[in-house]
Amino acid sequence: MALALCVGAAFAGTPRTAAAQAPAPPDTPAAPTPAKSLGDIKSINVTGNQRLEPETVRSYIQLRPGAPYTTETLDQALKDLYATELFADVRITGGDTGDIVIAVRESPVINRIVLEGNKRLKEDKIRPEIRLAPRQIFTRSKVRADVARIIELYRRQGRFAATVEPKMVSLDQNRVDIIFEITEGAKSKVRQINIIGNEAFDDGALRSEMATKQSRFFRFFSSSDSYDPDRLAYDQAKLRQFYLTEGYADFRVVSAVAELTPDKRDFIITYVVEEGERYKFGGVKVESDIRDFKPNTIGKVSMKKGDWYNAKLVEDTVESLTESAGLFGYAFAEVSPEFNRDKDALTMDITFRIGEAPRVYVERIDINGNTLTQDKVIRREFRLAEGDAFNSFLVKRSTDRIKSLGFFQENLEVEQKQGSAPDRIILETNVEEKSTGELQLSAGFSSLESFIASASIRQRNFRGKGQELRASASLSSYSKSVELGFTEPYLFDRTIAVGGDIFRRDYSSFNYINDNDRNTTYQQVSTGFQLRAGVPITEFVSLAARYTFSIDDVSLNRNSYYINGACSPLLAGRYLCDAVGNRTTSSIGYSLVYDTLNNRVRPTGGQRAVLSQDFAGLGGSVRYLKTRAEAATYTNIGAGFIGSLKAEGGAIIPLQTSSSAGSDAVRLTDRFFLGQPQFPGFDIRGIGPRVIRRAYDTSTTDPTDLVSSNSSDDSLGGRYYYLARAEIEIPLGSGARELGLRPSIFAVVGSVFGVKTPTLETFPDLDGDGTPDARDIGQLTDTAGQLLYTIPVGQVNAGSYTTCATGQIVSSSCVGDVANAAARNTISPFYEEFLGDTWKPRLSVGFGVNWNSPFGPFRIDIAKALLKQKGDDTRLFTFNIGTQF
Repeated sequence: MALALCVGAAFAGTPRTAAAQAPAPPDTPAAPTPAKSLGDIKSINVTGNQRLEPETVRSYIQLRPGAPYTTETLDQALKDLYATELFADVRITGGDTGDIVIAVRESPVINRIVLEGNKRLKEDKIRPEIRLAPRQIFTRSKVRADVARIIELYRRQGRFAATVEPKMVSLDQNRVDIIFEITEGAKSKVRQINIIGNEAFDDGALRSEMATKQSRFFRFFSSSDSYDPDRLAYDQAKLRQFYLTEGYADFRVVSAVAELTPDKRDFIITYVVEEGERYKFGGVKVESDIRDFKPNTIGKVSMKKGDWYNAKLVEDTVESLTESAGLFGYAFAEVSPEFNRDKDALTMDITFRIGEAPRVYVERIDINGNTLTQDKVIRREFRLAEGDAFNSFLVKRSTDRIKSLGFFQENLEVEQKQGSAPDRIILETNVEEKSTGELQLSAGFSSLESFIASASIRQRNFRGKGQELRASASLSSYSKSVELGFTEPYLFDRTIAVGGDIFRRDYSSFNYINDNDRNTTYQQVSTGFQLRAGVPITEFVSLAARYTFSIDDVSLNRNSYYINGACSPLLAGRYLCDAVGNRTTSSIGYSLVYDTLNNRVRPTGGQRAVLSQDFAGLGGSVRYLKTRAEAATYTNIGAGFIGSLKAEGGAIIPLQTSSSAGSDAVRLTDRFFLGQPQFPGFDIRGIGPRVIRRAYDTSTTDPTDLVSSNSSDDSLGGRYYYLARAEIEIPLGSGARELGLRPSIFAVVGSVFGVKTPTLETFPDLDGDGTPDARDIGQLTDTAGQLLYTIPVGQVNAGSYTTCATGQIVSSSCVGDVANAAARNTISPFYEEFLGDTWKPRLSVGFGVNWNSPFGPFRIDIAKALLKQKGDDTRLFTFNIGTQF
């Protein structure tokens, strides 16, 4: 027994030792003590509910009559009811007896939602972001969510300092008004742009490549200095693009951080960049897997060995090779540039590989989206037909021609899709039709014609056949016109355009009295018609012919410029008297047009040249040959700038002699005139030959003294003219583009000349006293043409005019025998001077803005005349405006 006890004691000590050496096991958490039951639920009653049924309230909790309950289950029931957000207050009583009473106060119903303080963002922009609505149950979580959405909306507008304070106004019947008090704050500007890591280019050069600009006082018209997270990502891409075009192939933006200043008014943006090494082009070659499209047929690429690496040139070469393959009919040819970088020599070898592709043919041309325009109107503009070999140039040309119709959206494209076989392609055109009918009533003011009113109706796609039907009428202080016209661009579905116009135009010319006051001179009324026809000669060359018949009646105010029933050169000037009369013009003409513009409405690329000649003499009383030539080219300079050069000139050669000495064989109304609006910087008809009449100063004995403030200025026009204009259209931000603002800078040069020197009227010194004398130009007459007499001194009504040679009118008869003196009409002495008839150029430079304003088209020009000739009339500021209603 003793041995057994010893052995047992030994074995019993072993585990204790092991336990002492091993880590202690973790403590096992004690099992939660079950909540003490308070008993069984006898009943559950709901009080305070108005809209909700008691059963609905009880359905939100787990308590049931007859089931045991504890303190925890009562707490959970309370939480479940609050979680529904249907109640503003909940209380549970009766836990000591088992008769549970749930007293609730329901959340109010929203009566209306009010926005206050929003000025920069209108309600129609904010309302869609608000999820709360009248007649919904008010919940705090929904209000917080709406506040967050409104603030995010303001942040997207660059207003990071905006705050929204929701307020609740209690009403009767448990209703509330929700008021969002908005403090918009100023737009968060970009205070500073920091760039770290740049060595090759300074900060200013890199900032100029970014769309985001630093806030400066002179950028008050621009939104580029407002912070925009999307623009931040765009600027990183612009930085990378810039460095890649300068040879830094390893460039990367390590980080870009925008920090909001503590006052939440400005951002500070910091870029960390890693430029890397600068590379040059190594070997450049083109390899083609297409059998009959080899490098020797493609031509040379634009880059060469030793030039600095330029990723833009690589992209352009890929695009050029793809287009070249398309010209040969390989629509699906893929051009892949393969790069081999030598980091030791810092060179970049490039191989442009043209993958194998089949020659493609047009399987089908699909046109979708046209509801009014007939299919044939669009199809006839395609330069490709179904079954033709694919040609990318002809596809682009087709796109341009469809856009030039003006019937569809600006961003129209002809998509290329895989056909039923690898060598088949489908050309799909998805059009979005625009309104082509125009009904316009306008009124306004112009610096050219003062008051303007016009009405016009025009349908550019009549019956969906591409025909144009138009009618218009206009009225201003100096002109009236009525015109009707029709054009059929494809007669009998052939490439023959025909059209006609009927017109009546009433124009009142004017001169300037004392430099500023306008004075109406002659009136020209033209009534006639024109017939037109045109056919294409090649893809870009067309020929148009026309016949015009018009009757022109030129007249002068008889009370102002006539003496004894005849036009007086002393009153009107001999050049105006020669223009008076009724003449008939019957002319035939043609125009040869070369046109490669990518858009006829608002071109950004291409050229246009027109040569026109009109021969008048097929009957009628006027004979001349008028020739005009004009040319224009448009170029996308880059970065949104559009450059244009325009030039034109003309000559009119008389085919008959002058009817009177001292007058030109080309009548005044047929000559060329220059001035605004085609020549900013000069007044209307402000350039070229003119007669200026100045009054003599009769207070001196020097016959050369003239009164400059008492003068008139008549433009005579010329037989020849030339005009050239260079212009650059300046791009603006998206906001300005949406407003329709298109500013530009320009320079204009030109001249009009070549008229026969007119016979001038100048008063001599008749009595030899050294002073020019007034001239008697005939006896005065009344409005009925009866001679007038002056009642002598000493008689009744002395000094008054009468139609009685003796006596005065009494009871419609002349009574008395006192002779009256004939009332004579005299004109003060004046001096006429012929100026401006020279080919020497006039030059102006300036700035202009086109604006599609809410009041209608608006054009303003500020131009300074740098070169001018004696007699020219200049004008610094001109504008035209109208309104539609």
